[in-house]
Amino acid sequence: MAKRPLLPIPDAINPFRIKKQRLMNFNPVTATTSRKPVDHVKITVFEYNEKGVREEVMPDAQSCLRFSKTDCVKWINVDGVRREEVEIICNNFNIHPLLMEDILSEGQRAKMDEIRENLFCLLPMAYFRAESSSVEIEQVSLVLGKNVVISFQDDPDRDVFNPIREKLRNGGTKLRMKGADYLLYTLLDTIVDNYFMVMDRLGERIEVLEDIIPRQPNNRTLGRINYLRKEMLLFKRSIAPVRELMNGLMKSENDWLMEDTEKYFKDVYDHIVQANDLAESYRDLVMNLQELYHAQMNQKLNEVMKVLAIVTTLLAPLTVITGIYGMNFDIMPELRSPYGYFIVLGVMLLIFVSMIFIFRKRGWF
Repeated sequence: MAKRPLLPIPDAINPFRIKKQRLMNFNPVTATTSRKPVDHVKITVFEYNEKGVREEVMPDAQSCLRFSKTDCVKWINVDGVRREEVEIICNNFNIHPLLMEDILSEGQRAKMDEIRENLFCLLPMAYFRAESSSVEIEQVSLVLGKNVVISFQDDPDRDVFNPIREKLRNGGTKLRMKGADYLLYTLLDTIVDNYFMVMDRLGERIEVLEDIIPRQPNNRTLGRINYLRKEMLLFKRSIAPVRELMNGLMKSENDWLMEDTEKYFKDVYDHIVQANDLAESYRDLVMNLQELYHAQMNQKLNEVMKVLAIVTTLLAPLTVITGIYGMNFDIMPELRSPYGYFIVLGVMLLIFVSMIFIFRKRGWF
């Protein structure tokens, strides 16, 4: 008799499959996946030198091809990553297919590569969403070529590069007088400096929780602490590899990196080291918040147990007295006394008051 093939268990009722998915998605920084399709792509080109600047919004990726032949410094910023546009730009500017796949994949670890004379940097851009007190990570890819820097980012509606655009529009700035390698430094420096702004907001949340925990040590507060701890863990894991990226840039001998630009990359390296140390300190502060919460809960439990122990101790002798007079014996001398009830109540009250006085004198409550 032929055996029937085993049918796969649906994910909805398969706990092993669900557990595997959770484990695979636990670290969103290292899990590399294809990007979700985007509705539209915005391509902006800044072409400049010390004499002037030209800013254009391209209608499509094909329109960028004419900039590959000019000698001015160019910044091609692609907002919204879609395979069609990425392939056109990469093929035109001689970017290796391996780098193109890195641009099209998301959730990657920050890194630096050099292929075909192009210098490639991939790193996270961080945002803080105040409504949900969450950290959002957006992957940014930067390609340095001859007189050109090409940047790829996901969200066309936000980034941290507006100060750079203003510097390019204003004449006489150092950015306008330098080459493409200095533009790459400026982009990296702006991204890293924004890490400190995100950490400032996280620090504010830590201070708020420090004030709330002593007053409201409940499950809601514990949930907020755990949520903040996960956000700090995500942020720290995201920015930690950027240190290796900057270290690789300082050691690079790429032809497009000028010697006088190395000191600027060293400055960004110092900033990312400081950012990593600060993120580690904030993570320790969040762990201290958990310890503070558990200490407050233990203190609250001890106070409750102390009150219960005092009440039990106060009632113990009264319980003994009432138990004795509750025995069903016919011959008990005090039962026939006309003042026995009031005498017993008085004795019980005297014992109760005396014990409270002794406890207060000893500082037990």
